[in-house]
Amino acid sequence: MATDAEQLATIKSQTLAILVDLTENPKPSYNVDGQDIKWGEYFDILTTKLEKINALIAAQTPTEVHSQGWS
Repeated sequence: MATDAEQLATIKSQTLAILVDLTENPKPSYNVDGQDIKWGEYFDILTTKLEKINALIAAQTPTEVHSQGWS
């Protein structure tokens, strides 16, 4: 079983691949039988999802803070 970090990296990679496809092959928004398909909103949802995934990855990444005190 993959670790949480590996799964988040996979989700990020998949989301980025969808975003790449949307930017390389833009599609118009349309309506089919009363159902709206809005590609611009889908892009916005994916970029928001990517920001959240990046925050989760950053939260799991150990960090080291260098500080210096003066007296």
